Parts: sequence; structure tokens; C-alpha cells
Amino acid sequence: MTLQELVIRAASLYPDRKAVWFDECNDKPPTSYTYAAVVKLATELTAFLQKHCSQQGKCEIGLYCYPGINLPSWILGILQVPAAYSPIDPDAPPMLSVYFMKKSNLQYILVENDKIHKFQMSHVGWFHHDSSTIEHIGLTLFKMSLSDADLNSQVDDVKSKYEPFKAMGNSQAGYTICPNRTEVKTSEGGYMDVRQKYSLAYVLHTSGTTGIPKIVRVPHKCIVPNIQHLKSIFEITQDDMLFLASPLTFDPSVVELFIALTSGASILVVPNTVKMMPVELSAALFHHHHVTVLQATPTLFRRFGAHIIKSTALSANTSLRVLALGGEAFPALNVLRSWKHKENKTSIFNLYGITEVSSWATCYKIPEESFSADFRTDFAVPLGSPLLGTKVEVRDTNGSAVLEGEGQIFIGGEERVCFLDDEITVPLDTVRETGDFVRVQNANLFFLGRKDNQIKRHGKRLNIECLQQAAEDLCQVQASAVTWYEQEKLILFAVPKDDLEKGETLKELQKRLPAHAVPDELVLIKALPLTSHGKVDVSELNKIYQNHLNSRSRDSKLSGAEELWERLQYLWKSVLGPPGDSTRISKDAVFLYSGGDSLKALRFYDEIEMLVGKAVPGLLEIILSCSIEEVYRHILKILFPDEDQLMNSDNVVKRKLSENSGEEFHGKYIKLKSERGLEVASGLISFIALSRGNKFFSMNFTKSSKHPSNTVQVGVELLQQPSSLRLRTPSITKSHRQGNEMENRMLTVRSKANKTNCCSVQQIHAECSHVTTAELALRVRWKSNTRKCVDASPLVVIPSKEVSASVYVGSHSHAMQAVDLDLGEIKWEKNLGDRIESSACVSKCGNFIVVGSYDGLVYVLQSSDGEIHWTFVTEDAVKSSGAVDPSSGLVYIGSHDQHVYALDIYEKTCTWKLHCEGGAVFSSPCLSSFPHHLYVATLGGLLLAVNPVTGNKNWKSFLGKPLFSSPHCNENYVCVGCVDGNLYCYTHSGEKVWQFSTNGPVFSSPCISSLAKDEIFFGSHDCFIYCCNMEGNLLWKFKATSSVYGAPFLFQSDDLKNKMLLAAVSTDGSVWILNAKSGTAEGVARLPGEVFSSPVVWGTKLLVGCRNDYVYCLDLYITGKKEGLRC
Repeated sequence: MTLQELVIRAASLYPDRKAVWFDECNDKPPTSYTYAAVVKLATELTAFLQKHCSQQGKCEIGLYCYPGINLPSWILGILQVPAAYSPIDPDAPPMLSVYFMKKSNLQYILVENDKIHKFQMSHVGWFHHDSSTIEHIGLTLFKMSLSDADLNSQVDDVKSKYEPFKAMGNSQAGYTICPNRTEVKTSEGGYMDVRQKYSLAYVLHTSGTTGIPKIVRVPHKCIVPNIQHLKSIFEITQDDMLFLASPLTFDPSVVELFIALTSGASILVVPNTVKMMPVELSAALFHHHHVTVLQATPTLFRRFGAHIIKSTALSANTSLRVLALGGEAFPALNVLRSWKHKENKTSIFNLYGITEVSSWATCYKIPEESFSADFRTDFAVPLGSPLLGTKVEVRDTNGSAVLEGEGQIFIGGEERVCFLDDEITVPLDTVRETGDFVRVQNANLFFLGRKDNQIKRHGKRLNIECLQQAAEDLCQVQASAVTWYEQEKLILFAVPKDDLEKGETLKELQKRLPAHAVPDELVLIKALPLTSHGKVDVSELNKIYQNHLNSRSRDSKLSGAEELWERLQYLWKSVLGPPGDSTRISKDAVFLYSGGDSLKALRFYDEIEMLVGKAVPGLLEIILSCSIEEVYRHILKILFPDEDQLMNSDNVVKRKLSENSGEEFHGKYIKLKSERGLEVASGLISFIALSRGNKFFSMNFTKSSKHPSNTVQVGVELLQQPSSLRLRTPSITKSHRQGNEMENRMLTVRSKANKTNCCSVQQIHAECSHVTTAELALRVRWKSNTRKCVDASPLVVIPSKEVSASVYVGSHSHAMQAVDLDLGEIKWEKNLGDRIESSACVSKCGNFIVVGSYDGLVYVLQSSDGEIHWTFVTEDAVKSSGAVDPSSGLVYIGSHDQHVYALDIYEKTCTWKLHCEGGAVFSSPCLSSFPHHLYVATLGGLLLAVNPVTGNKNWKSFLGKPLFSSPHCNENYVCVGCVDGNLYCYTHSGEKVWQFSTNGPVFSSPCISSLAKDEIFFGSHDCFIYCCNMEGNLLWKFKATSSVYGAPFLFQSDDLKNKMLLAAVSTDGSVWILNAKSGTAEGVARLPGEVFSSPVVWGTKLLVGCRNDYVYCLDLYITGKKEGLRC
């Protein structure tokens, strides 16, 4: 029987059962195919390949793809040709892929359609299209195009790379290696021939970690007995759900796939990125899909962490029936006991095998009684019995059989034979040397370790895995690995479970181990690095230790900020960039935007701590959410607490802190000696306040006689309290105050006729000139110099009394400014303790402005003159913007210390604080009046609904990816954007209503306004501005010229023909005015710098911050209207 015959037989028995599930784990519904659908797609692919591939008796076809819903159909389609499938990892180094393809003599490669560009760029000139794309199957066929000479040079390159390691040879007599693939005769008896028609099932290569990668051709006769026997041992039925844990290039994936597909069971497939995220993965496996059978390496399983393993995977009510661990040394029995809940009934198996005799050779079921507390602690777990058709032998160094004692294990069988590299024929009953040593005792085999893990230290022989086992016996150690660094030093790497003190741990190991087994050094790491096959990556561990040595040796020398900046750039490139990349890194580069992910962030984090030689609290959150300059500054604060090391684009200089020298710390807040005693004004100021995303706050605002004429509307409400608010657009005036410049020129104007062509912007420079081709125009009314980037969004406060309106905004220069809205004159400026990215909010009384800073403080400033009323200390940077409760006056604000705070600024106290479960609060809280909820989003991917009075959690939803977007709500729903590319919508009771998908991360906060009750507006990193309705359906989208980071703003004005308009800004500085109903462009301006600030519109004035150090006020007007053009 062949693999495909077994699958077809199962499909005929269970045509309507689900064969495969694919879950992206981003709240999109998982997709599934029945067995009938899998076979139908496979048959179509088979027909296509039979037509286009010349078989000549033996055919091997490469498969270049990521795991997905079509994977079983693709593999089955190749097998039915009949041909062997050869998986090629898109993430493998191209040189290794070419080596594999050449050595395998692959003539054809099937490439997943959306990986074609990646494939072509990685293998330029090596392959050409052989046929048309198979659209509905999702593949394109490529054929080899290079000459042998070209490819031989690639093979030589790989050989030279791996030559220093020297692959372990196969010393077993009886088979012949034939470099030119010519026919040879066997030395004796029967043999298997690689040229036999349709004999091969798949072709793999070894990882190359211990030598030159070997090609392994696996016949059906070798793997089918494995599948059949394991199905029986695991008691697989059609009701089981298995998980595809292994990459396709690792032969246990064959077992996972075909145990399921030959039994009528289901196989669950998730993207590779999800496998790296323990929380998401455990939810998918055990909560959503109820996986019953899991096969994994011990290291991969440990990635879940002890808490998730015990509370979910091996809990009392887990869905998991079978846990089969293999590919590495099996965990100690006491480790297993600590993982398993006492009521857990999961059967746990120890699997052993080598790729050269694919896939598993032995299996042992751990007896249930061994998990009881009174079972003997010295019990060693054996490798178990040989699987069907498998022969296992143990030999000493002379090749003699070992019946008791130690020796090397050899594996084979009459037909359990694979072809390595250029082998043409292999004798039946061939056994392969494994390089693994075992102890034979009472006919049981106990794993001792690999041949290359045997070292001689202090004159005595040691297997370094004994040290690993002893370390993992300690309750403080979650996982460990050992390396023999440069054959000189024994290094133990440990992932701590709780607080682990190095000295105490080493003392404990000295009690348990002989002197020659005690490590030279203990290195703590966040997680064990893995190879693509889920095994511990020893080479990466050695790199980590080398970096550890380097950092320690230069720790005393790392006294200069310039050197730190250079080394930080080097580490950034080593983690994110291609080798040898000489591109200069922008100081504003953000890790997640630059190709980073959570795993790379973890590596960057570890290497930074090794570089500086000490812990850097809060560093991981900074890496995930901030620029490289901000990472640098954060490290400086830890290394040089008494110095402020400033960096510009060209150099790094030092200066002593001269600000805040009069600060004294008093508990929860800082009181400055220069601070005046303040009494809160007994009367409330009547005002309205506008901030990003149409956030609207009004207190005691009444009709004023100074406001005749034009009605201006902004969401969330029509500003009519109690009757129409009348505002007249002031004429454009000039001011020559220092720090403000009036510009009597048009920035940019777009022709109305071209408004659907988003990339065509006409630059016009004119002084008081009439422009009649555009519907709307924008002119700089004023700009205020803050001396550094303005990423915060403006707060506009309009008092009802005879006081001019003000714009409040902070900048990277530490300066907070209050600017006259009409004139652009600076009313006051206050320097705070560090950079300001938080957007300000106004207090209930109107007397105070509240803003956060990078120094971890929340500043409460007098709105009239900027004097400090109170400062509240958090434990990390405050980038969040405050939300004010109009009933209680409490201010709610988040911090990167993972808390949200409720502050009473009048009593100068913190009413409550809430820890947000492991994620920094970057975005701004959102307050709902009915129901009375406070919504908080975290960089840990959590959306929380909190009781604003008590601080208790009402509900929470885990979205899995960081939430930079601030939640916004209306009377029915709360919405938030996520870096997974989705906008999520929830009811106030926490039920997810829908999600809307874009093609890029959503950092923009949604704009929800009563001006357009049924629409939501937001931007995405995919360069589009979106409008969707409250059912989550797209109404329109507009292509901007770059990513859209800020929140759009909806407005309406009589002066602008009373149209419903939307202001939005893209990061390249383009300011877009769109028709909110149709999504067409009415006008555009281009600011001379990047923009991450969100626009705010009052009347016909648009306010926005820019990274060229200025905050801008732009006038909007209809071209041709003369009063709009007065200078």
C-alpha cells in the first residue's frame, strides 16, 4: 500500500467528514475541507502535473509553500501522479535550497502563488515558468533552467560552508554510494533500488547542524508501517483532531498528516507565526479546535510554559488524549509530573527515531502509575519497543552487539530503508548508525545522549545531557540546554520559572552532580532558541554566549553614548536586516514596522541586555512600540541615570540634567519646590474641547452673542447647547511673533477633476493668488515652532466667555505649548521632564490641562499659564492620553508600566489603578456614559472594559496582537484597530460583532461621530483610508500616498457648502480632505515632514502636528471665494 492509497480509502469511507481545518487565529472564521473536497482538488492537480511533467518512471516534484488549507490536496495531488513530494522551506537560505534541489535532481517545483515573487527573487535565473498558473488550486509550476555547471557551483558553495563540520559517515557495509547515479550490484542478498517505478513517497534533507546536509529519499514501504503502527498505538479514530506541529521539511510532519488523513480524522493547520505565540496557539489547539493528538519535540512543547501546560494542555478537562514527544531527549519524569494536573488522563509517549530511517523507530507509553506522587523518583524513561518492521541494534566501538551495558544504537529493517544522497541501491536489512548512545538494561534501552554530546572534562567522560537533566530537576528552572563552548567551557542556559538566583542555583547543582559535571557558567535566557524543526538551536546558543562574553568584556568600556548608539544599530541590523546591510538606520525606525515580530523582539531584547551587562526594565515594551532612538534613550536612563545622553542624526552628545533640579519625590507624585499653592477655581469655565478622532467634551457651554452666522458641526454631537452654536470663520491674519511664521502661500492644491487620482498632486506656490481649479484649498494660517517632532495630536479648547480659543500640544523637545487658535501666538510654553507624545485633555472645570510624558509622570498644568498644579508618578513612560469623566471629574490615563490609573486631580490622589495583564497601555482610554464603562487597549493585545468608579474589570477580549489604536465607542458599540490588520467591533457587553480586514496593521484610532451615525472611519498601514458601516461592511476606501497612522476627523461647515467632510493625514505629510459620503478627494495639502499626529478641525481651521518640529493651523476654504483669500 502507498500513502495515497490509504488516504483514498479513508476518503471513500468518510467523504463528508472534515479532513483539514486552517485557522489563522486572528478571529477570522477557520476554513475547512471535507475528504471529498481534498480528493477533488488533488485529482485536478494530479491531472495538471501528469500533463506537464515528464515522468520517465521516477518523478520528484518540489513544493515551495507555507502550511495552509490546500496543503493536504497539494501533497496528495503530487503523490497520485505518482511522484514523490519534496518540501522546500521558503524561509531557508536560498543556497541551502538550491543545494537540496540539485542534490535531489529536482526538475519541477510547485510554488504557492503568493510566494512566486519571493521564490523568483531567491532563485534568480534558476527556474522558469513551465506552464500557466493553476489559479483555483493556488500553485504555479516552475521547471529547472540552469545548467549543471551553474548548479554545481552552488553545491560546492554549500559544501565549503559545511566542510569544517564533516558529516558523520555511514560505516555500515553492504551499500554503495554512486556519485554519478549509475547502476551497481549489491554485495549480497536482495536490495532496494531507488529507480524502481513509483517507489518513493517524499524527499527531505537533514538540517546540516552536524555536517553537510544529507538528502533522504523515503519509499512508501519505509513510512507506511510507521503510520499503520502508530495509528494502532494511539488508537486513532475518525473523531480525532491532530495538529500539524512539525514543518514540512521535518519528517514527523508526514506522521502527523497521514495518521489523520488515513483514518478519517481531521488535521489542524495554523500559520507558522502562530506556532511561535504560545498563548494564541494553546487557545487554538485546546479551546477552539479541541485537539486530541499532539506530536512535538519536548522543546517546542515547553514553549507553552509551565502554566499553560498545566492549566490547559495537560489540565483535568483537556481535549488532549495523546501527547507524543520525540526528536530530542525525553523530559525527566518529575518534570512531567509538574506539568500534569492530578486529574489529567492524557497518555504520554516517548518517540525515538532518525530522519535517515524515516520517521520513528521506537515508542514507549509512560505508565499512568508513574505520575503518582509516591512513585519512585529515580525512574528513567526507556526508548520503548521497536515499531512495525523496524530493527534496533546496539553495538560497541568494535561493532559487536551489546546485550547489557552502553553502546551506540543502529536502526533499520528489511524494508525500512531510505536512500541517502547519491545511493542507488541499498541492501535489505540495512541498519544505519545514529550517533546516539544508550544503556541496555534488562532488555530496555535508556537514552544517554548523542555521540557529539560526549565530552572529556577534568579527565573524565561526561554526557552533557546529564547536566541538562539535573538542571531541569530544579523547581526554579523551566527549561535548559547545555553547550560545550569551544571545547573549553561547559555552559548551562536556563529559562527561569520564577525568581532564579544564579549563585544559589549553582550551589544546588554542586550538591547533585559530580565536580566534573558542574557548569562553568549559568546564563539566563527568556526562551530556548529553536531550529525550524523545533529542536534546540545549539549554534544560536553559542552566539548568545559569545555576545554575553563580548558584553561583559566591554561593559566597563561602554561609557559613551556614541558607542552605545553604534552597537545598538549593529544589533538592530543583525536581528532584522540582511547580512552585510550597510543601510543607515533612521532614528525614527520602529521595530514592528521594520520586519520585526515578537520572537525577533525577544532576541533583540536578550542581545541588548547582554550588551549592557544588566537588566533593562520595560525594554521589551519599548522595543515593540517605539523607535530605535527611544530604545536607545531608555537604555541610557538605566546605564547613566545621572546623565542625559542626547542623540541627533549625526552624533551623540552628553549634557547634564539641568531641568527639574528642584524635584523631591513624595510617594505617588512629585511636588516641585517652585510649585505655587493652588486653589481650584470654585466656578467652572464654560467651554467645549475637541481632540483626535472626533472626541468631544463640553461643559456648561451656552449660546454667546459673539457668535453670529455660520454653524459649524463636529461629532460626537452637533454643537448646539442648548441652541445652534454660531461661529464665524475669522479672516486670515498675520503674526510675526517669535516661533510662529505666517505663510501666504498655498501648500498644495488638487484639481477637482483629478480627485480620484490620489498620487497626482499639483504643487502651487502663489501669494494671495486665486486658484479656481480646486473645490477646496488649504492655506497655512500659522505654524508654531516646538523645536522637535510633534507626534502628539492637538487639543482645541473653545471657551464661551470673552477669551480666545487655545490649541494645546506637546513635542519631543519636552515643551508643552498653548497657542492662540486664531492668531498663532504662543500664550505660554512649559518645559516638562521628557519627551511628550501624549495628547492633552482638559479637566472638567476647564482650569487644567492633563498630559503624560516619557519620564513616567502625568502632569496637571494650569490651562491659563502652564504652571504645574500636580504631578503623578507612574513606573514607566506615559504616551497615553487622558479621558475625563464629565460626572466625577476623574482623569483616566494609561502607562507603559502596564497600568491604567484613575486620578482625582483636585484631591491630588490616585483613586484606583488596574494592572492590564502584561501589556503596556500605549493608546488612550475611552469612556462610555451608557453603559458607564472605561475601555482600555494594551500592547499585549487585550481589550478591557473597566468599571470607571471601582476599577474592576467588566469583561476582556484577547486579540493576540498589539493594540496601538485607541478604542472609540458610540451608544451601541466599541471599536478598536489592531496590528493584525483588522478593525474589531464589540457590543458593550463584550460580544464580538464583526471584524473588518485591511492589508496592513491598523494603528489609526477609529473615528465615530454622531454626524455620521452609521459610519466608522479609520486608516491603515496599507495606505488606505476606510469607511465602513456599523455592520462591518465597506462603504468606500481611498488610496493615500503613504500609510495612515492618525485618526481621521469628521466635520461640517456652512463656509464649506455644508458638505460632510473627513480630514485625514498620511505619514508622508499629505493632509487629505475627503467627501465623507463618497470617499472622493476634495482637496489636499502636503506638509514638509512626516506626520503621526491626528488632525482636529474647528470651523474651517485644521490643526495637526508634524515631524518637522511644527504644529500647523491650516485654513480650509472654497477656491474663488474672495474673503477666503484675504491676506
